[in-house]
Amino acid sequence: MTATAIREKLYDYIRIADDKKVKAIYMMLEDEITEQIEWWKDKDFTDALNKEFAAWKSGKDKGYTLAEIEESVTNIKNMRKIK
Repeated sequence: MTATAIREKLYDYIRIADDKKVKAIYMMLEDEITEQIEWWKDKDFTDALNKEFAAWKSGKDKGYTLAEIEESVTNIKNMRKIK
Protein backbone atom coordinates (compact mmCIF):
# COMPACT_ATOMS: atom_id res chain seq x y z
CA MET A 1 0.00 0.00 0.00
CA THR A 2 1.36 3.44 -0.89
CA ALA A 3 1.93 6.19 1.66
CA THR A 4 -0.81 8.20 -0.05
CA ALA A 5 -3.31 5.38 0.36
CA ILE A 6 -2.34 4.98 4.01
CA ARG A 7 -2.80 8.73 4.61
CA GLU A 8 -6.27 8.59 3.05
CA LYS A 9 -7.25 5.65 5.25
CA LEU A 10 -5.93 7.46 8.34
CA TYR A 11 -7.80 10.68 7.42
CA ASP A 12 -11.01 8.70 6.97
CA TYR A 13 -10.51 6.83 10.23
CA ILE A 14 -9.74 9.92 12.30
CA ARG A 15 -12.82 11.71 10.95
CA ILE A 16 -15.12 9.02 12.37
CA ALA A 17 -13.13 7.72 15.36
CA ASP A 18 -14.48 8.36 18.84
CA ASP A 19 -12.79 10.97 21.04
CA LYS A 20 -10.94 8.40 23.14
CA LYS A 21 -9.21 6.88 20.09
CA VAL A 22 -8.36 10.28 18.61
CA LYS A 23 -6.77 11.34 21.91
CA ALA A 24 -4.80 8.08 22.10
CA ILE A 25 -3.46 8.54 18.56
CA TYR A 26 -2.53 12.14 19.34
CA MET A 27 -0.71 11.18 22.54
CA MET A 28 1.38 8.62 20.63
CA LEU A 29 2.44 11.26 18.09
CA GLU A 30 2.30 14.43 20.20
CA ASP A 31 6.05 15.10 20.26
CA GLU A 32 6.37 14.74 16.48
CA ILE A 33 3.25 16.78 15.81
CA THR A 34 4.40 19.57 18.10
CA GLU A 35 7.83 19.66 16.43
CA GLN A 36 6.24 19.95 13.00
CA ILE A 37 3.77 22.62 14.08
CA GLU A 38 6.42 24.76 15.76
CA TRP A 39 8.64 25.09 12.69
CA TRP A 40 9.48 28.68 13.61
CA LYS A 41 11.47 27.39 16.60
CA ASP A 42 13.78 25.38 14.32
CA LYS A 43 16.76 27.70 13.74
CA ASP A 44 18.18 25.70 10.82
CA PHE A 45 14.81 25.68 9.06
CA THR A 46 14.13 29.39 9.62
CA ASP A 47 17.68 30.26 8.53
CA ALA A 48 17.09 28.33 5.30
CA LEU A 49 13.78 30.14 4.74
CA ASN A 50 15.41 33.51 5.38
CA LYS A 51 18.21 32.68 2.93
CA GLU A 52 15.70 31.67 0.24
CA PHE A 53 13.63 34.80 0.86
CA ALA A 54 16.72 37.03 0.60
CA ALA A 55 17.69 35.34 -2.68
CA TRP A 56 14.18 35.90 -4.06
CA LYS A 57 14.01 39.50 -2.85
CA SER A 58 17.40 40.34 -4.39
CA GLY A 59 16.39 38.80 -7.72
CA LYS A 60 18.99 36.02 -7.48
CA ASP A 61 16.17 33.44 -7.30
CA LYS A 62 13.24 33.91 -9.68
CA GLY A 63 10.59 32.24 -7.55
CA TYR A 64 7.25 31.05 -8.91
CA THR A 65 3.75 32.47 -9.02
CA LEU A 66 0.84 30.51 -7.63
CA ALA A 67 -0.46 30.03 -11.18
CA GLU A 68 2.88 28.51 -12.25
CA ILE A 69 2.87 26.13 -9.29
CA GLU A 70 -0.74 25.07 -9.93
CA GLU A 71 0.08 24.43 -13.59
CA SER A 72 3.10 22.34 -12.62
CA VAL A 73 1.07 20.27 -10.15
CA THR A 74 -1.65 19.71 -12.76
CA ASN A 75 0.97 18.57 -15.30
CA ILE A 76 2.48 16.13 -12.79
CA LYS A 77 -0.96 14.72 -11.93
CA ASN A 78 -1.76 14.28 -15.60
CA MET A 79 1.56 12.50 -16.22
CA ARG A 80 0.82 10.08 -13.35
CA LYS A 81 -2.61 9.25 -14.80
CA ILE A 82 -1.01 8.30 -18.12
CA LYS A 83 1.28 5.69 -16.55
